Amino acid sequence: MFKIFLLISLLFSTVFAEVDANLEIVKKANALPKILVSVANDTAEVETLNKIKKGIVDDFEVSGHFDMATITSQAPYDSIPDILTLSNQGVNLFLNLSAKKESNGNYTLMTKLYDVNARALVLEKNFTTTQEERFIFLAHKAAISINDFFKAPSIAWMEKFVVFSTYKGPGKADIMIGDYTLTYKKTVVTGGLNIFPKWADKEQKTIYYTSYNYKKPTLVKLNIYNRSKEIIMESDGMLACSDVNADGTKLLVTASPTGQPDIFLYETRSKKKTQITKYSGIDVGGHFIDGDSRIVFVSDRLGSPNIFAQGINSTAVERLVYHSNNNSSVTSHESNIVFSSKDAQNEFGGKNFNLYLISTKTDSLKRLTSSGINQFPKFSTDGETLLYIKTEGNSSIGIIRLNYNKSFTFPLTGGRIQSIDW
Repeated sequence: MFKIFLLISLLFSTVFAEVDANLEIVKKANALPKILVSVANDTAEVETLNKIKKGIVDDFEVSGHFDMATITSQAPYDSIPDILTLSNQGVNLFLNLSAKKESNGNYTLMTKLYDVNARALVLEKNFTTTQEERFIFLAHKAAISINDFFKAPSIAWMEKFVVFSTYKGPGKADIMIGDYTLTYKKTVVTGGLNIFPKWADKEQKTIYYTSYNYKKPTLVKLNIYNRSKEIIMESDGMLACSDVNADGTKLLVTASPTGQPDIFLYETRSKKKTQITKYSGIDVGGHFIDGDSRIVFVSDRLGSPNIFAQGINSTAVERLVYHSNNNSSVTSHESNIVFSSKDAQNEFGGKNFNLYLISTKTDSLKRLTSSGINQFPKFSTDGETLLYIKTEGNSSIGIIRLNYNKSFTFPLTGGRIQSIDW
């Protein structure tokens, strides 16, 4: 069993629309609108609103579409802010926040967005949740709404759940869902060893995960809302669902029914299982590329982990990466591929696992991280943002905005993230 866990650890390891003539923002010229987010000084919901304010500020910073003002200015929610002072401070937009809590438990965030240059209220929207503890999603919805108002590139991924496994101790790992900043977290699978969660549908109602609580490692499909379960397959040794195609009808599964792990295609409608790789060593972590006609995966067929591609209906294998001799996890979006690579010893005496971006259509290679252990990359649905696990003292979710050369980390308190998906 220890060898199985060791194997797991090693190998899976634009232009905005104009509001007025003074507010034309062109992203590539770095002429971003300066926005001030403020909590109304006549609201009673100060504690939660301050947390929502921080969430909105974080979202704007991560988006790369706004410049955050650092001055302080407050106004009653139904009053016009101090336009002259804001203008003199170079502020273009003023977002005022208020909230109300109802007796049935509903919590409503109220927002008013002012264009300082036009001296006008340009957007007013409310957002409601039935659970105040999920306030961070109100922040995400507000940020997305304002971003959409200016027709900026979408940041809709911010309100999606991430699903991740956290180690709790020897033979113990829970599966949790949360927002991308880990401000909100909820355990959905607990008891024993549960790892490698993967969303099964776009609606984020069901997940696949590997449970070691049966006689053999077992791939389970779980509806996280009604708790219904379906056993997909079992296997000796290693077992994990590494990718689900766009419509959820095909899975790539690493399984080892004869001792060595290979990659299988599982069709959810017919429940047919087809073996794709047939190497006598280790093939793991398959992801669909080229319209589901090929896969990219990790293999040790050259003596150490590296990245290869193979057609679904072919036995011909192509080496994709010629960087380093230890490339241990991979993800894909259309023709773009990101992999984790063990780099040379740094000046502090440690080893780094950095993320690199390549394309199946060019010979380009771009390093995305510079320090720590960076693994399990996952693309957003639009391919513009990368999610990954960063370990550098603690365990964090990492976010890379690929078109903006910006990266952010959000630490997990308690436990260590084992794998992640969104």
